Amino acid sequence: MPPPRKTLAGRRNSAVRPAQKIGLISDTHGLLREEALQALRGSDLIIHAGDVGDSNILDVLGEIAPVVAVRGNIDTAEWAKSLPETAVAEAGSANIYVLHDVNAIDLDPKAAGFHIVVSGHSHKPGHSERDGVMYINPGSAGPRRFNLPIMIARLDLSVTPCNVEFVDLEKGRTVR
Repeated sequence: MPPPRKTLAGRRNSAVRPAQKIGLISDTHGLLREEALQALRGSDLIIHAGDVGDSNILDVLGEIAPVVAVRGNIDTAEWAKSLPETAVAEAGSANIYVLHDVNAIDLDPKAAGFHIVVSGHSHKPGHSERDGVMYINPGSAGPRRFNLPIMIARLDLSVTPCNVEFVDLEKGRTVR
């Protein structure tokens, strides 16, 4: 696996404050819902954890905020070859490691200095903490799989401890 690509996603330029409001999306599979766009508005940075499905999705998300995206297992088209398998985002004071399938992680996030790991693949939204590292899966924002909810997540780094909330795109409600 190639080394993670480091991006200074938290800084658009030196005059802009580091990203504090991070929109998390995954598993769009070529479908970008208007509800997802509404829920991501106001983000300083958007992280797409793979299975994008269509390069236009990244373009549209990029109109809202800078985007860090990784390649998922369905991202096999020519356009997707430029997406890395892993990425690093610096946002606020947090170092964020991004990959599609958390089961494929090939490093110790804590030892590598990461505070947060963002992944997708399972379509199951959730967050947990292990060894001082927060793991977040925003769920799937694309076509329904099984009986899983259609979700995105928002990460607020402006508060301590940071706050994670999930947005159910069908029901229009926020879940913490």
